[in-house]
Amino acid sequence: MNITTPTQTASQNKSFTSKEIQFPIAGTISEKAEFITQKAREARAYDLIALYFAGSGHSGSSLSMIDIVSALYLGVMNNKPSDPYWVGRDRLFLSGQHKCPAQYSIMGVAGYYPIKDFLLGLRALGYPFQGHPDWHKLPGIEMSGGSLGQGLGIAIGSALSARLNNEDRRTYCIMGDGEHQEGSVWEAVMCAAHHKISKLCVIVDLNKLQIDGKVCDVMNIEPIEDKYRAFGWNTIRVDGHSVESLLTAFEQAKTCTDRPTVILADTIKGKGVSFMEGKVDWHGKAPNFEQLKLALTELGYENLITDEILAEGKILRETIAKEYGNLIPKSLRPHWWNSEDVMKVQMSPTRFGFGTALDRIGSDERVVCLGADISGSICISDFHKNHPERLSRFFSMGVAEQNMTVVAAGLAKEGKIPVIGSYGVFITGRNWDQIRTTICHANLNVKIGVGHGGISVGPDGATHQSLEDITLMAILPNMSVFVPCDTLESDKATEAAVLKINGPVSVRFSRESTPVITKTDTPFIVGKANIYRYRGEQPQFIDAFECKVSSDYVNENEALTIIACGPEVPEAMRAAYILKKNHNIEARVINMHTIKPLDDEAILRAAKETGKIITVEEHQRGGVGNLIAGVITREGVPVKIAMIGVKDRFGESGVSWELVWKYGLAAEHIVESALAIL
Repeated sequence: MNITTPTQTASQNKSFTSKEIQFPIAGTISEKAEFITQKAREARAYDLIALYFAGSGHSGSSLSMIDIVSALYLGVMNNKPSDPYWVGRDRLFLSGQHKCPAQYSIMGVAGYYPIKDFLLGLRALGYPFQGHPDWHKLPGIEMSGGSLGQGLGIAIGSALSARLNNEDRRTYCIMGDGEHQEGSVWEAVMCAAHHKISKLCVIVDLNKLQIDGKVCDVMNIEPIEDKYRAFGWNTIRVDGHSVESLLTAFEQAKTCTDRPTVILADTIKGKGVSFMEGKVDWHGKAPNFEQLKLALTELGYENLITDEILAEGKILRETIAKEYGNLIPKSLRPHWWNSEDVMKVQMSPTRFGFGTALDRIGSDERVVCLGADISGSICISDFHKNHPERLSRFFSMGVAEQNMTVVAAGLAKEGKIPVIGSYGVFITGRNWDQIRTTICHANLNVKIGVGHGGISVGPDGATHQSLEDITLMAILPNMSVFVPCDTLESDKATEAAVLKINGPVSVRFSRESTPVITKTDTPFIVGKANIYRYRGEQPQFIDAFECKVSSDYVNENEALTIIACGPEVPEAMRAAYILKKNHNIEARVINMHTIKPLDDEAILRAAKETGKIITVEEHQRGGVGNLIAGVITREGVPVKIAMIGVKDRFGESGVSWELVWKYGLAAEHIVESALAIL
């Protein structure tokens, strides 16, 4: 099987361009609609097969817009699969980029690349079909992204460029309905109308569902047609699953020459598969094998799942895993988590601790929680899940982190303790100015749940892997920053943040399961690190270590110190285990769960007593490392320092542990660094 690697471009490798064909196809609207409808049905089958092999992704969301994207690629837009960079092509910007499997699927049908490449390579480490698109990796994609609310703005810029260059091309942008809760969308809507960009056409996929439920319940956007019209747009409303109606609407849009056009397409989430249609829980879920077979039977493509393709899919994923993941030869990772009969660990996502704490401390009437459409994913909905009486203190803000932040500030000003949260890239980046100016400058008592921290977020890819948030939060005056190492510590950190500190606090947690290495009685003291020492192999990993608060620790003349935070603490402990067992080297491990305030005393003692320090973080390298180095430098302590983290780059799609290995964040990499520094 020939799968093109990310470093190959269309001009370098013609496997992307297997058909010399140009679209749109010829014929009457009725003739084109009949052909495209069939191809859209085929694309639905490919979409689901790819999601099955990936094991994750957005089934319902991508199925709702396949008719739209099929009509555009095959029947409306000028495009050449053989030349993805053809200057005369019409441009398509997908704003809700989690729906990209639909776009990948129809691009494969159109001949941009062999369809099997997509079927087996979606969200696979090292392959161009990212969980959220990267235009550098896949020719034919017009924008990299994944953060909602940005597609229309870039489409406007592209359309204005066409006007400046006198290019006779059109610009299209597909958006979601829930996305319209984001304020930046309406800034762009106003901008396009003001500049009278008549060759811009927006299509809104109105499937009326988002992660947290019905759009009208989360944050109502209707009457959306009246709103666009009030902003000065030409509006058309159609059945988004009638290809003939869509083609007619696109022709009507071309006749409007004095303003932009929006086509409001009423769709059904999960369209084409009975058990997915209209079901919110299929927003971000991939089918299992039995569900896939049932779906393909309904679509009439059950023959696509053959023993051959199943075998190829298994071989591909195993090949990647052998290089980067859980199947790495034991000679390279002899003490991988739970790979031995001893040193076993329980695995649990740290985000669960955020939820259990909110469930418990939410009885305090001062506590209110604000959700941003991913409430279940980051566990903030645990605040009310078992306590319906608390729903009056839970406010759904929709896809609108900036507004959520300033609303929380208003609540805090009046004596409430608001807890807000979202994925780390959104809750610390999109609204950084609001956090800085409205919360931190005023020193308001707002608590920020920073979810999906680190590269281990996995298949969603670079746009959802938060690698900058610790720096963004730690640089802010008045902000405290907690990075707990496991589920239990996340619970303790959340309680401390909400009930024990008066002022802004961010608590960072991860998505995937990581080792539990603390106990219910393990202390959590703000500003005081915990120190771990390996004492000997045990049936349970946690029992092989002794833990003390840094102020109670007595020097044992270790050869070096490893300072880590978050899920990298278990990796640092595993490194200490390997160093002792394989190299007879003693290592001090510091769990720096509080990044701000830092435990300066523990850092300086480690520098003076061991003389060698390795900092480890699931973050851009130096986010925590530079803070630690700064403490040592200010005191003038001579020490050797090595830093482990992501090396000034974005992440990519892949299985969590494959990424941890590829990006050099596993215990084995810490051991390698320790041997070098010694």
